Amino acid sequence: MQSIADFAEQLARQAGDLVRHERENTTLRTDYKDQTELVTHADLMADKLITDAIRKQYPDHRILSEESSPDSSLASDLDSPLWIIDPIDGTVNYAYGHPQVAISIAYAEGGRVQLGVVHAPFVDETFRAIHGGGAVLNGRAIECNKATVPRDSLFATGFPYTKDYLEPILKRLNTMLIHCRDLRRVGSAALDICWVACGRLDAYYESVKPWDFAAARLIAVEAGARAGHFSEVPEGQPADVWGQDILVSAPGIYDDIRAMLRSASE
Repeated sequence: MQSIADFAEQLARQAGDLVRHERENTTLRTDYKDQTELVTHADLMADKLITDAIRKQYPDHRILSEESSPDSSLASDLDSPLWIIDPIDGTVNYAYGHPQVAISIAYAEGGRVQLGVVHAPFVDETFRAIHGGGAVLNGRAIECNKATVPRDSLFATGFPYTKDYLEPILKRLNTMLIHCRDLRRVGSAALDICWVACGRLDAYYESVKPWDFAAARLIAVEAGARAGHFSEVPEGQPADVWGQDILVSAPGIYDDIRAMLRSASE
């Protein structure tokens, strides 16, 4: 697993160099998928760099990638190793020149994520974890905060590009704003979760796709955080890669925040 993790980190750093170069040295070219979600030429270039390298190195492995292979049903097939990739998490940030951008690469076997790498190229931060081996930021061990009450906790969440179902989302947000210290809106689920891992945030919740959170979730858990869902995971779906209603937080506030979010969802 160590060699696979080294390979994943190398790919994340190479993709990070690519996307940083494209933003700093070329004219940004953008498009939309599903009429709402922004995608740039750099997303596609980074996706190709990562997936081509994996197919060459591990031809028998499957790939779930936001841009080239976005079939989330792949995550429920447990028969062979699976790479879960977001070539640019935080594409809107990327297009607007913000630094909160990440390349996220996870590797799963049997429905369980075994390693995760999240690389933030504009601030040169690399989060990494192997199942059972702890989590690191730029090679140094990290751990989550020791928050014990929601009122003293800083949380993050995100909002969907489609605006058809905002009422339950706003209801949950209102509850969290009332009972927690404050909100931070980073714009990258992978970095939100990694920031829980290293203590910059106390909690994160949202509904996202597997490629948005699979790597970061393992990093947070290996840093001592609790991770789960505030709704029920459907039978037969691997919890590690089920993205509906996820919650990642410091262990001392997990149960309280989960109860608040569940109540606000009723």
